[in-house]
Amino acid sequence: MIAAAVFVAALPAWPAQLSGDARAAIPREVQQLVVVDYRAMQNSDSAMQLKDRVMPPDLKQFDEALRKSGINDNHDVDSLAFALYRANSAGDQLDTVGVAQGQFAMDDMLAGFKKQKVRATVIRDNHIYPMGKTGMVLCFVDPSTMVFGSTTAVKQALDARDGVAPNMLTNGTMMDAMRSVDTEPLWSILDQKGTQTMMKQILGEAGSVADYDSVRKRLVASWYTMNFQHGVRFDMTISTGDNFAAATVSSLLNAAVLYRKMSGSDIEKTAMSDTDISSSSGQLTVHFAASDGDFGSLLKSQLFQSMVR
Repeated sequence: MIAAAVFVAALPAWPAQLSGDARAAIPREVQQLVVVDYRAMQNSDSAMQLKDRVMPPDLKQFDEALRKSGINDNHDVDSLAFALYRANSAGDQLDTVGVAQGQFAMDDMLAGFKKQKVRATVIRDNHIYPMGKTGMVLCFVDPSTMVFGSTTAVKQALDARDGVAPNMLTNGTMMDAMRSVDTEPLWSILDQKGTQTMMKQILGEAGSVADYDSVRKRLVASWYTMNFQHGVRFDMTISTGDNFAAATVSSLLNAAVLYRKMSGSDIEKTAMSDTDISSSSGQLTVHFAASDGDFGSLLKSQLFQSMVR
């Protein structure tokens, strides 16, 4: 059930991995990276229901912008990555950049831009094109990799990819987290700030108690995967660096689960029974599994709505 607290939506049949160019185009100070198998996502009713309910508005805008730019998303796009990153040195401004991988008809698209007299903005060897009238832009960094988003975000992604600014490849914590999940079809990684924010949302009122406040800063990073191949399965790991912090957060989450088992609706009680939380060696693990039918009912529950709003 904790899966409802984070953005995720996909069903893959193969790993959703990022190429070297795609990884290099993600700025170093990434707070959360979500990678999904876009093609297989559309083959799961459960995945699409979840996507419709929890995808943030800016990601829905990206989705729409891809289609309006002349890309056949049902045919051309294999996977999509969305990186939420700190866009300034003070760390108080967040921006999002998208990375699409697939078999793009790049020559046809560029010919279409030329025919429509769409002019590119050139940065070094990179050509940036507007995505219709969406206010977003795109740039092919290689024939099978495209970055897209706001003009500022794409420029910062290109600076990262070209070595003008640091990229995610120099972020040891996030690269270590990625190696734990990038063989999975759908995965996400979060840095310390992203993990703290996520846990605050999950715990709700429990996140303000003294026990959580004492360990909040010890949350180092987290990663999760979600799979819809046989029902719905969600697995998340939170790295704390010490056993005490992991055990404390585990106790808080288990207390929240117990409360819901006692006070929730029948479907919420079932969801809590399907959630396992444990800690070991400085890591907290959460596992959730449910049938497609139970998960569909859970999406409509008050508990789910309160966690994703």
